[in-house]
Amino acid sequence: MKLITAIIKPFKLDDVREALSDIGIKGLTVTEVKGFGRQKGHTELYRGAEYVVDFLPKIKLEAAVSTDVLDQAIEVITNAANTGKIGDGKIFVTTIEQTIRIRTGETGTDAL
Repeated sequence: MKLITAIIKPFKLDDVREALSDIGIKGLTVTEVKGFGRQKGHTELYRGAEYVVDFLPKIKLEAAVSTDVLDQAIEVITNAANTGKIGDGKIFVTTIEQTIRIRTGETGTDAL
């Protein structure tokens, strides 16, 4: 089992969620986060004064998937979140050692 963590632009959330649902991934955790990478923020004008916005709003998606659908999940996230512009985000994949469904006690991929 793997944990996919994707940092994407907020307006791409629905596209990514629908794409993951289409391949059978139903469970998803979404968190509103702020951050920056190469994009490094931007300057804005407010009431005549310029100020720097260092941390940009992003969405952090987390989905636990079985290893056999990992490549397909990465592909659909990449395609759905891509705008071709700087700041599209990143995808991180980590290994899950154990999963337990609290309600039933199921473990492993049965708990997904």
